[in-house]
Amino acid sequence: MITTIVLDIEGTTSPTSSVREELYGYTRTRLPGWLAENQGGAADPILAATRIQADRPDADAAEVARILIDWLNTDVKSEPLKAAQGIICAEGFRNGSLFGEFFEDVAPALRAWRASGHELYIYSSGSVRNQKDWFEFARGGDLSPLISGHFDLSTAGPKREASSYEKIAGAIGVAPEHILFLSDHPDELDAAVAAGWSAIGVSRPGEPNPPREPHRYISDFGDLDLP
Repeated sequence: MITTIVLDIEGTTSPTSSVREELYGYTRTRLPGWLAENQGGAADPILAATRIQADRPDADAAEVARILIDWLNTDVKSEPLKAAQGIICAEGFRNGSLFGEFFEDVAPALRAWRASGHELYIYSSGSVRNQKDWFEFARGGDLSPLISGHFDLSTAGPKREASSYEKIAGAIGVAPEHILFLSDHPDELDAAVAAGWSAIGVSRPGEPNPPREPHRYISDFGDLDLP
């Protein structure tokens, strides 16, 4: 019996374009200035981690900004990039520049699943901070009370590795056979299944990841039958 649902965001609950164009665009615009303004403070861990990952120990703030923007543009899964994006976009959510965007079927389904007693968690490559803001500042109303917890690359690990899903199951204290994962990415579905989870793909019109066997796919959360 499924008691817990873990959801991806990009392409699953939310249009990829809303993440790539709005969150990424806001980050690109603000990143160079934010790094320069916050040296000696919040930017220092991000500067240090980027220098290590890029093997550029002498990079100044301007070069680090260029590196991070290049990683953003090429979808490199980088912890310092996600940390910077979380801090920078928090500003945008709070000043009204950014909102969480969701497919129309998502909010009703989340409410129905919670009402039926299912626990809901988010696992996304975006930082936990960005995830929480995405749900709290959702266009149409706050969805954050529906979510029991969040996981990202730093707290769970890479999304295409079974060990990450094992870590999440241990953290939430739920046996793998009671967890369902919903994602648009077949490699992530593979990893969840390898960890003993159930997994169903989400294939929505206009999204970039095509379905791949042997996974079952839905195109609307309303099509998911839960006990």
